[in-house]
Amino acid sequence: MSDTAFNAYLAIGLSVALHVGWNLMARHAKRECDPLWWALAGHLALFGPWALYHLIVDVSWTSDLLLALLVTSIANPIYFLALRKAYHYAPVALVYPLARSSPLLIALWATLFFGITTTNLGWLGLGIGSIGLVLLGLSARQGDARHAVPFALLAAFMTSIYSLSDKIAAPHLPNFATLMGFISVGYALSFLTLSVLRYRDSGQMRPPCAPKKWIMAGGALAIGSAYALVVGAMRELPAALVVSLTNLGIVVASLISLFVFGERTAWRIRLFAAVIIVLGIVLLQLTV
Repeated sequence: MSDTAFNAYLAIGLSVALHVGWNLMARHAKRECDPLWWALAGHLALFGPWALYHLIVDVSWTSDLLLALLVTSIANPIYFLALRKAYHYAPVALVYPLARSSPLLIALWATLFFGITTTNLGWLGLGIGSIGLVLLGLSARQGDARHAVPFALLAAFMTSIYSLSDKIAAPHLPNFATLMGFISVGYALSFLTLSVLRYRDSGQMRPPCAPKKWIMAGGALAIGSAYALVVGAMRELPAALVVSLTNLGIVVASLISLFVFGERTAWRIRLFAAVIIVLGIVLLQLTV
């Protein structure tokens, strides 16, 4: 394994750790406090000016990068809106695994539009991983799945779109600051969109309460950094593999909820789904 490939895997591992940590923190926030809104606000306040400055100054702009930035910046708000709507009907345990079942779509779009081939073993791994994510999501027995699932699948579709545009952009972003700048544009539009919807629904852009300070700080530090690390890893690895590897975070979070927090609902199905997801990732990794 080359040093650059090793660094890509290291970045994915750190991204998974940040993502799991943030999600475990968010468990302690009241839903009406909208921790996602605060995380986006915190990211933009902490990193936005610095990251956007480096995006403008350090990058050699091309038409491909501009198009990738445009696509990601449009797909990101739609992804967050779809998640928000899905969460209105069902909990994270049902919605999020379905929303992350995008690697199969990513590989499909890469084949259809960019001529990037995937081996039969790769397709098998992607299919098995998708089945595991669907099983994990449907093991949650709370909420209105009939209304939540379409929005979760829309989020998965948007993930497949912005992951490919991220892959196109990655080689043009030379350092971590420019990676943060790239994702900050989409996050700024997402934050604005969520704020406008909050104003439409409640007459206020700001949520009625705030999570604890340590939760807000964790979200601000993690939500953008984790995503930037993923985009950086796409310089060396296929987009479908990178997104599949980040889904290990879902497996880790599920196992923590099972063995640490004692959430035993449908535990056999959840454990089986976690094994299936890991098996799919292993098969996909064998093709690299």
